[in-house]
Amino acid sequence: MTNATNRLLVFTGSYADTTGSGVYVYQFDEETEQLTLLHEYGGLKNPTFLNVDPQNGRLYAITEGVSESGAKTGDAAAYAIDPATGALTLLNRGQTVDSTTCHVARDADSKHIIVTSYHGGMVGLVGLTADGRIGDRLDSQQHEGKGAHPERQDRPHPHSSTFSPDGRFVYVQDLGLDRIKQYAIDNGKLTLIGETVLHPGAGPRHMTFHPSAPYAFVINEVDSSVTVLQYDSQSGGLSAVQTITTLPPEGFDGENTCAEITVSRDGRFVYGSNRGHDSIVVYAFDAETGKISIDEIVPVVGQHPRHFALTPSGNHLIAANKDSNNIVVFRVNRDTGAIAYTGNSVTVSMPVCVLPTYY
Repeated sequence: MTNATNRLLVFTGSYADTTGSGVYVYQFDEETEQLTLLHEYGGLKNPTFLNVDPQNGRLYAITEGVSESGAKTGDAAAYAIDPATGALTLLNRGQTVDSTTCHVARDADSKHIIVTSYHGGMVGLVGLTADGRIGDRLDSQQHEGKGAHPERQDRPHPHSSTFSPDGRFVYVQDLGLDRIKQYAIDNGKLTLIGETVLHPGAGPRHMTFHPSAPYAFVINEVDSSVTVLQYDSQSGGLSAVQTITTLPPEGFDGENTCAEITVSRDGRFVYGSNRGHDSIVVYAFDAETGKISIDEIVPVVGQHPRHFALTPSGNHLIAANKDSNNIVVFRVNRDTGAIAYTGNSVTVSMPVCVLPTYY
């Protein structure tokens, strides 16, 4: 699939009942900095997290299903993206794991999706068919143990999966165990290669890799911090270099949990979200030391920024504020990393995931 129009679409997932819309397609005008709703789709329960495959014109959404016994299951839905209009057509849906899921990732060859189940404490591997539909359940791995926090870490809580830059490994961030588990996909199975143990009470949630330097950044939900990890490209091993707060140096008395993390395309800046403090923290990355330092912390103009993303150009940051029901557009100064509210936002019910994609 080639991009001839440079049209920037923002695919959005949200909490929703099957009777209401849960998946949205916006167009983002990079000149006027405005989001315009093009399409919306119902029929899925809580399609909170998405994955877009622009090369093959497919969108994948997690959703909730029900087993024959009436128990909640994790399902995934595959959509075809119309290249002319950005409209979605449901191709199929299938069961992924025996519990609800919170995240979906896809390998670079579009042969598999990985789903993580926070409530079920497991990670699942599902095949994709040659035409991009949800295929067979291939494997699932149940995590065991608990962490230091008596309430948040009483059992495993995997929250996301991240592929290594070369695609050989997949890392599962387990908030409940303070561990990042390293798997390989081998003949349709998830093979555990190793794990990285973080400091007690961290609660790793999401992780991203630096675009060129051998580092990764994981945001820790429970103790509001970011851990910088050195990445061994041969073994895939990760080792902690630094842990730094996501909150102001003068402190914050309220409750806070972290959510999303990303890095700028040039690797000079790292961004994370605070829920409670309701802000985006901007870090500068030092390539010589591999460490980060806080540049600024900016109000997110809403409540509970569950997810955010930089646009492909890097000129804008789009944040999904679940509890204030809005998606907010920030302008990014690519020289300094600083972000500024554009004054533009749209209202949508309980947004969770925003994926800006040229299409």
